[in-house]
Amino acid sequence: MTTGRGTGDGVAGGPARHIPVLGPQAIGLLNLRPGGVYIDGTFGAGGHTRAILATPGAQVIGIDRDRDAVAAGFDLVDTSEGRLTLVEDRFSRLDEIARDLGHASVDGVLLDLGVSSMQLDEAARGFSFRRDGPLDMRMGLEGLSAADVVARASPQDLAAIIATLGEERHARAVARAIVAARAAGPIRTTGALADIVARVVRGPRDIHPATRTFQALRMFVNEELAELSAGLAAAERVLAPGGRLVVIAFHSLEDRLVKTFLAVRGRPPRGSRHQPEVAAAPPSFRLLTPRPVTPDAAETAANPRARSAKLRAAERTDAAPLDRMPQLPRVPYLADVMRGRS
Repeated sequence: MTTGRGTGDGVAGGPARHIPVLGPQAIGLLNLRPGGVYIDGTFGAGGHTRAILATPGAQVIGIDRDRDAVAAGFDLVDTSEGRLTLVEDRFSRLDEIARDLGHASVDGVLLDLGVSSMQLDEAARGFSFRRDGPLDMRMGLEGLSAADVVARASPQDLAAIIATLGEERHARAVARAIVAARAAGPIRTTGALADIVARVVRGPRDIHPATRTFQALRMFVNEELAELSAGLAAAERVLAPGGRLVVIAFHSLEDRLVKTFLAVRGRPPRGSRHQPEVAAAPPSFRLLTPRPVTPDAAETAANPRARSAKLRAAERTDAAPLDRMPQLPRVPYLADVMRGRS
């Protein structure tokens, strides 16, 4: 996410630091009911979870890859009277996590995608070009950092990553500049990388030249599109009939993936006159948002990071999950890039 996941005035646990974008709309579309079980797959600062816990008897399974976010939520666990369980894990495993906690199905799944304001505001996490820090960008503690990718990826792979995930028109120039700079010495900080990119990219004054490159590296390091694809399928498997899936995306590739997933599930392809034997699979979701919900002018003015947010929601039917998944954009495999095999 490109904005905070917390809320300014809390329910249980007191105030948090950030206000979720499209928070009331997301909670409304979850259609909360007393005693229901809900998964907040991107716990962050706990803003959505606090709102869910305001419903009497509602239980929340909060999931986050970020150990700091989970640790910061312990006070909320303590004040939730047993209604909140926090798990440090990837939301792509949300169905397995629910089953491990004794829930064969749940009543709602909420995903608020991307990086949180907490992560952007902490220089040591290495997400932001506005706060100089180590070039890390990992949401969890595992795996390779953005500095590793910048140091070891080939010019072709760097260009492919930045062009595809960052949708940066100057990706080749950025890749060449990175390779030239690393030949003189390691690129270890966010400030150093931002300066390199700014030398070759020009754009609107209100958007930093390094925005798209940083976005691409973050998404690549954390394998965010593959994580989202797996998380959507996991939600489909674990939602009870009538359960709601609500997803807030801040990146066009993420939103496109969610849109395609729900379109396939809500309007599955049917047999044609050329292939009449193909049976139509019953829809596994009923679309609730034919068009995405977006922030109004007041919310965008109060929080400029909200301007790209799009919310989509759907209700689970009693049909079996489908096995068709949207095709992900083609980028080099992280492991292959690191081994020099791509």
